[in-house]
Amino acid sequence: MPLATGKSSYGRAFEILEEMELDGMELEFVHGVRMSEETRGLVKKTAKDKNLFLTAHGPFYINLNAKEDDKVDASVQRVLDTAQAAYDTGAYSITYHAAYYLGADKETVFNQVVRQTERIIKTLEQANINVWIRPETTGKATQWGDLDEVINLSKEFEQVLPCIDFSHLHARSVGEYNTYDEFAFILERIGKELGQYALDNFHAHLAGIEYTAKGERQHLVVQESDMNYKDLLKALKAFDIKGVLVCESPNIEEDCKLFKDYYMSL
Repeated sequence: MPLATGKSSYGRAFEILEEMELDGMELEFVHGVRMSEETRGLVKKTAKDKNLFLTAHGPFYINLNAKEDDKVDASVQRVLDTAQAAYDTGAYSITYHAAYYLGADKETVFNQVVRQTERIIKTLEQANINVWIRPETTGKATQWGDLDEVINLSKEFEQVLPCIDFSHLHARSVGEYNTYDEFAFILERIGKELGQYALDNFHAHLAGIEYTAKGERQHLVVQESDMNYKDLLKALKAFDIKGVLVCESPNIEEDCKLFKDYYMSL
């Protein structure tokens, strides 16, 4: 949601998007999925009337690899709640940070994420909730969600595709994934391993980012960082990527406008 919205409603947020000629927004469920039925209906109608794209980001407190069963169950429920809110508002897809390793090896955690994702998908199928479910590439080596993991999980389920956070990949690799050729490599891999439909139904994040040897530290305004957004946008254009690019910079709508204007100039 645009920062300029302040404490105002979604109605004001949509006005700001229109004023800035932006194309949509990500519904941020930071501490929990709290949205009344009335608001869901308003958001759905307004987005449809204004031809805006919506996505949704699940709460931060999700860890499908938690050691306690009740925390795993609560994490699954938060993903389901996010998917329900996305469905109710007409959103395109949801994303979330799926898990932490907590000292376990990658294969063990991957298998656990697969099991819990299967629970999520089965529940959504039973409820006829059809939205893309997208684990996000994460910014630290302690978090499940490198490029291989999100691609491999997507191979397991028709309803799952990656959310590629390019800034997180850049931070996680401590400076890699920041050239045109590296961005092209990511897109080629997704197209080759998941199929053209994954490039035609894309969901990605972009922001400036600060990182250390341990990975992501914090998001930055893009021009205060080394994030090579111009080459990324050139690659997205060259590959004719279709879908959604969400800005997560601290000055969210200004950088979003910067990205859109540059992309449209190519």
